[in-house]
Amino acid sequence: MKTIQQLEEIRKKTLERINIRKEREGTRVVVGMATCGISAGARPVLKALVEEVNKRGLQHVIVSQTGCIGICEYEPIVEVYRPGEEKVTYVKMTPDKVARVVTEHVVNGKAVTEYTIGGIK
Repeated sequence: MKTIQQLEEIRKKTLERINIRKEREGTRVVVGMATCGISAGARPVLKALVEEVNKRGLQHVIVSQTGCIGICEYEPIVEVYRPGEEKVTYVKMTPDKVARVVTEHVVNGKAVTEYTIGGIK
């Protein structure tokens, strides 16, 4: 059982995270985790994203999941939302591609176009 003080601390941290999401001050990285995404390998991609963001200590980045994005043939799909910029949709993502997307796009602001929906052949 948690003490009232511990519960209040958990509540405070949760509210801070919710406020970050509402204000959209940081970068959001969203992984499609519907059945099609999971069967295509989205779980390892999500895990790699969370690990990479945590390893780098990126406080302004939120990694989250969503349901069906609607283009199942391109799963696993990762969408990156940076404040003041257009959404970028990465397709056929793998855990091996994650570090490059985080480094080049999330940290340095330059999309990795060959991994995007417009860059596939």
